[in-house]
Amino acid sequence: MSIEPTWWISVVEAPIVAALFWMIHGLRKDLHDRIDRTTERESEAVRRTRDDLADFKLEVARSYVPLSLIRDVDRRLSQHLLRIEEKLESVGAIRLRDRLGGDEA
Repeated sequence: MSIEPTWWISVVEAPIVAALFWMIHGLRKDLHDRIDRTTERESEAVRRTRDDLADFKLEVARSYVPLSLIRDVDRRLSQHLLRIEEKLESVGAIRLRDRLGGDEA
């Protein structure tokens, strides 16, 4: 009984193919792990940059805007909001009066 040459080649090549497959699988897994780690580092760097920018903005606001100007802006905004509130109350009163007047007619 003789062994056919093609079968013998397949038996010899099978471990080599399996080893190559295992190596490719390992390389692919390592590449994905590196990509994930890089993404995490970039996310951390972006978070740190955002925090630093927020701190810088706060420092600029504290340093470059005089407190008197902030108080003036706060006062003007409060007055404007009070005027808006008065207008809304007057519109609500008119609608309520129209609604009550419309029911009686």
